[in-house]
Amino acid sequence: MHTNKALEPITTDSTVNHRLSVAPMLDWTDRHCRYFYRVLSAHTVLYTEMVTTGAILHGRGDYLSYNDAEHPLVLQLGGSNIKDMTECAKIAEQYGYDEININVGCPSDRVQNGRFGACLMAEPTLVGDCVNEMQNATNIPVTVKSRIGIDDLDSYEFLHTFIDEVAKADCNHFIIHARKAWLTGLSPKQNRDVPPLDYERVYQIKRDFSNLNISINGGIKSLTETKEHLQHVDGVMIGREIYSSPYLLSEVDQQIYGVDKPILSREQVINAMADYIDEYISITPEHGSNRAWHVLRHMLGMCNGLAGARQFRRDLSDCSSNANANGDSLKQAFAKVVLPE
Repeated sequence: MHTNKALEPITTDSTVNHRLSVAPMLDWTDRHCRYFYRVLSAHTVLYTEMVTTGAILHGRGDYLSYNDAEHPLVLQLGGSNIKDMTECAKIAEQYGYDEININVGCPSDRVQNGRFGACLMAEPTLVGDCVNEMQNATNIPVTVKSRIGIDDLDSYEFLHTFIDEVAKADCNHFIIHARKAWLTGLSPKQNRDVPPLDYERVYQIKRDFSNLNISINGGIKSLTETKEHLQHVDGVMIGREIYSSPYLLSEVDQQIYGVDKPILSREQVINAMADYIDEYISITPEHGSNRAWHVLRHMLGMCNGLAGARQFRRDLSDCSSNANANGDSLKQAFAKVVLPE
């Protein structure tokens, strides 16, 4: 069920402590990306890409497989049919996921047409019913990720009512992207940047619902900012900044979780991922082929800020068309990077 085990086991935190998590990012946070992040940090909570109920129940592929090293791991689920959501929750529990997160934040047309994502903020009773049935059917927590509002439904009272209604279904953890979503007129990409951030609104939700676990998401770019937010909320979720500069994760265990252990050097991370790539490409799948690029595409930002980073990215990008690329290809690209003294 769980594929592609590492050559050397990674020691991870068995509990789900949401002080820092990596956001679910469509087409980005696949199992290779998550394994890479787990090499960098044992404690950061990882999320899958959003997986729809239809993909799980009717899709041809196995959308839920992961590497056991990825724990703590959360499945983000897209859907609104209570029966289907409940059935998928049961399946996720059988797969060993630590939590399930309901997507109530994605603004894309495709998601709206399926009646899930951000448009569900207008239906808190339905979201609460999904949470209630899913939790009654499983023994793992169900959480909700939302925006602060949608379209003209963007008052604090609207957000407060949504949280209050869903919390009555025993949802104890909300991840709030501190921007509203425009369901018409803006693309998903624009919805990540154009609506202004309102961190204070999320802080107020935590003050009003002190019994709930509240995490904040949106525009956070450093561990310094993370620690500032943690003065007001329980957790921080970072997305694109980690994807573009993943070595940021190397200090999370120490700075955010207070773990006394050495920070992995870039060279140690590169060597671990080279071994992972070689094991991955040695497996013959039922269809297609396992290629180094499936892993390397997530590592382009590994050396950002260092001399030679541009050449590193160029060399890795060349592997996209090289069926013979392997772990050595990664090491050779890294050898051209000038490390600080």
